[in-house]
Amino acid sequence: MANVPPTIFSAQRRNAARRRIGTLQARPNAARFVLDDMIDDVIERLAFVMHEPKRALVIGDWSGRLATILGERGAQVVRADPAPSSGEERVEEERPLPFSGFDFIASLGTLDTVNDLPGALIHIRNALEPGGLAIASFAGAGSLPVLRGAMLAADGNRPAARLHPMVDVRAGAQLLQRANWADPVVDGHPLKVRYSRLQNLAEDLRAQGLGNVLASTAPPLGKAQLRLAEQAFIAQADSEGRVTETFEILTLSGRRR
Repeated sequence: MANVPPTIFSAQRRNAARRRIGTLQARPNAARFVLDDMIDDVIERLAFVMHEPKRALVIGDWSGRLATILGERGAQVVRADPAPSSGEERVEEERPLPFSGFDFIASLGTLDTVNDLPGALIHIRNALEPGGLAIASFAGAGSLPVLRGAMLAADGNRPAARLHPMVDVRAGAQLLQRANWADPVVDGHPLKVRYSRLQNLAEDLRAQGLGNVLASTAPPLGKAQLRLAEQAFIAQADSEGRVTETFEILTLSGRRR
């Protein structure tokens, strides 16, 4: 019998969070710095390896910016998402992709919330043509340390599952080996953002589809717990009263043999 991965994330909650992005991004000054950082990084990597895509698949870019850039460079681009909006195809990353033959695939900000990550990486590899390149970026281990500390302070001696388990560089390398990606490269870099209030961080997470989509639902924080969380958060403030939070961006890249 095949091993069935544990259900850590809820597909329903995940898709609902992704569908909300469009509404939240319509608000003034909506945060999109995580996706923008990933897109900029993909463009830099393509230039470094001198790869000019001709037929590309872009998964998870709700802004459409990467598809536009690749299209302007002459690529035929298919946009896809687990919860597609207008102009996007639907993909379920834990199943074989409904199309293939791409010389480039970018997956942005989605693979950190699949239950079968090795399987998803295999499906991406299989959708590439031989020699095709894939780049997958998502939030990795080391992300949101201040928020994690604030949630622990709020829950006291009975901590609840409120933040996602995350993949680190070492585990990412092992995953690429299991998925049989050729020329695998795994690295990470920090993205640091300053906040004056915990609520502002929470709003930025929601606006970018980075909120809690765990299958197990934690009890909501009461008013007293919220005060404790805010106090723990502000305790990390600098002399200007601002707290620096970290988003660790993990990137996996490789080719199909």
